[in-house]
Amino acid sequence: MTRVDFYTGSEDKLRTACQLSHKAMQRGIRVVLHAPDEATAERLDQLLWHYPSTAFIPHCRSGSAEIAQMPVIVSHVEEKFPHHELLINLHDECVTFFSRFDRVMEIVEKNDESALLGRQRFKFYRDRGYELTHHDLTQTNAQ
Repeated sequence: MTRVDFYTGSEDKLRTACQLSHKAMQRGIRVVLHAPDEATAERLDQLLWHYPSTAFIPHCRSGSAEIAQMPVIVSHVEEKFPHHELLINLHDECVTFFSRFDRVMEIVEKNDESALLGRQRFKFYRDRGYELTHHDLTQTNAQ
C-alpha cells in the first residue's frame, strides 16, 4: 500500500519539492513531480536547473524522449510514467493516480489556505487507511 508523507510549514512549495527530489535522488529513488498546471510545471522545471546551487538534479518534462532514463520527471498531466517509486503531489487535492506509487509526498505551505487544503488531503488518505507520516519543516529546518 502507498505510504504518504506530509511536509508542513513550507516557506515555498516548489523549493521544498526540489529539496525533497534532491534527497530522494541521492538515495537512488526516482521521482515524479506532478504540478497542477503548465505554468507551475514550467517554473518547477526552471527551478530544478538551479537548485541546489552546488549540485544538479537531472530531470526532464514528461513528454521528453529521455523520460525512462531520468531520475526526476516533471509533469502536469496524468500520463503513464516509466517508474512509480515516489510522487510529489503539488496539487491542492489528491490526484486520482496516486495509488500507483510506492510513496506520495504532500507539501503544505505556511498559510491558512494551504493548511486547510492540506488537512482535507490528510483526511482523504486517513479515511482510506493509508499509512501517514507527518514532518514539521519548521522544527527540522529542512528547508
